[in-house]
Amino acid sequence: MIVEPGHPFQRSQFQGDCTYGRPRITVELADRGVRVNHKRVGRLMHEAGIKGVSRRRSFVITTHRNKRDRPAPDLVQCHFKATCINQLWVADMTYIPTWAGFLYLAVVIDVFSRKVVGWSFSGTMTANLVINALNMALITRKPGKVIHHSDQGNQYASDEFGKRCKEMGVRPSIHGQCVGDAYDNAMAASFFASIEYELIDRRSWENKTEARLTIFTWIDS
Repeated sequence: MIVEPGHPFQRSQFQGDCTYGRPRITVELADRGVRVNHKRVGRLMHEAGIKGVSRRRSFVITTHRNKRDRPAPDLVQCHFKATCINQLWVADMTYIPTWAGFLYLAVVIDVFSRKVVGWSFSGTMTANLVINALNMALITRKPGKVIHHSDQGNQYASDEFGKRCKEMGVRPSIHGQCVGDAYDNAMAASFFASIEYELIDRRSWENKTEARLTIFTWIDS
């Protein structure tokens, strides 16, 4: 396939100031009604000589599952589509560097509206981090039997998180192929890429309180 000038593939890259990588282009194309697998996007980017901006490869958190924990089934199977709000949520975590150490951020995103409906900050990457983000989403949205999809990180596979989902009627779903596969969850990857490009790469914070306030304002704007 030859990518002609003006093709949605190129327009997505240009509208992102030529910073969009494979996950963000995949999401943007889906929004334009172009359904394409992320692997094909990667191949076309390579053929067209297009590369996304990735200044810090260590930005993505690779989480590990405790083998004693029994993960939830994969209810999504890479079909990230929703016909209404509170049908499918995707969740993930990242870290924000400060002079005082790392600040961890967990988010919950509604797939239909692409809006962050829950988030949580912590100085440690524990199950409470993702539970608090889920709790915020539950309070603000009050969903029915929403699907909550994440990777296989032990925070999401923990007994504590599973218990909270059961209490609130949330259907947990965990990606079933490999741990830390950012391309399974392109919408969350796109969100974190925006934070990296618009905030983290442009400034630094002396302490975690400053970082938390800045990122909170950015998410809530």
